[in-house]
Amino acid sequence: MGWSFAIGTVRGTTIRIHVTFLLLLAWIGITHWIEGGAAAALDGVVFISSAFLCVLLHEFGHVTAARRYGIATPDITLLPIGGVARLQRIPEEPAREIFVALAGPAVNVVIVVLLLLALGGLPSSDALTKVQSPGAGLLERLVWVNVFLVLFNLIPAFPMDGGRVLRALLAFRLGFARATAIAARVGQVLAFGLGLLGLFGNPLLIFIALFVYLGAAGEAAETQLREAARGLMAAEAMETRYEALSPTATVADAVEALLRTPQQDFPVVDGAGRLRGVLTRDDIVRALGEGGPGTPVEDAMRRDIPVVQDRAPLDAALVALRGEGVPAVAVEDAQGRLVGLITPQNLGELMLVRALRGVASPRLRQGSRGPEGAP
Repeated sequence: MGWSFAIGTVRGTTIRIHVTFLLLLAWIGITHWIEGGAAAALDGVVFISSAFLCVLLHEFGHVTAARRYGIATPDITLLPIGGVARLQRIPEEPAREIFVALAGPAVNVVIVVLLLLALGGLPSSDALTKVQSPGAGLLERLVWVNVFLVLFNLIPAFPMDGGRVLRALLAFRLGFARATAIAARVGQVLAFGLGLLGLFGNPLLIFIALFVYLGAAGEAAETQLREAARGLMAAEAMETRYEALSPTATVADAVEALLRTPQQDFPVVDGAGRLRGVLTRDDIVRALGEGGPGTPVEDAMRRDIPVVQDRAPLDAALVALRGEGVPAVAVEDAQGRLVGLITPQNLGELMLVRALRGVASPRLRQGSRGPEGAP
């Protein structure tokens, strides 16, 4: 996720903090300083940091449950609105999705129980009404924070855990695609309701409503893409008409190709037809500013481009495209030669073609030919 930085890695999952989270901490510290001085500011920052530690543990609940089914989680990003665990894929088996979805709130329930044991009973009502006030104890306030996290995440709307539970329950009878459409619609209706309530006194609800609406729409779009890709091979969705660059080319050559073609990403291919890397538009701009037009493309290109075989299921390319900052997935034949690229743009075309044709396995690119300009 853009505008975020890594602070550590736990068992292969990178923990990232979005810069807006630091702005939240600064805002909390400043407002508490104005109200009660340095002690209040420190208390506010410690409380928010502790609350987000509970959020992080919540996300690791999802991570641990997903690993049980062989699903990796590349990273978790902490935002002012909570945490986002980026799973490589969502399990389509309803029982598994319920288990993964409920694992997060279950962690918060455990935290509540441990805090109650430490406190020796229920916290006072003051901790609930003054959850952001230094007047109440830290542990008492954290009890109510975790209770809120459980209740909020069980709201039956994407992208909350309750939306995934609703989708899984519907999928037992309706199938994954239809269940997703219904659950996404429920989430969007709920988002409109929250937005209307926000117009009458609580602007924060408008922000939450936008978060819920976009999350529901994104989940629906991703499921539609997965359904469109079902049963297809990578070769059936790849882009075969593209211009490639030679490893001996310079950034000046890439600029010329950028202006001459509609491409944004250029594969760098050697004389044997093997992929060396991919040079994106952003790479070109950065290289022009740092090294000038004479910079070799090999010094500016990205080398960590995911590769799939042309006969591999298209699902493998979808998983690879979910990686952080992946511009395209390279498709190779059995001899290791580049034969195509899969990008978010031509996957969008795949969805459009399948929706219009209504056939099981359309070929997006009839009459495939080799890359233009390849050595």
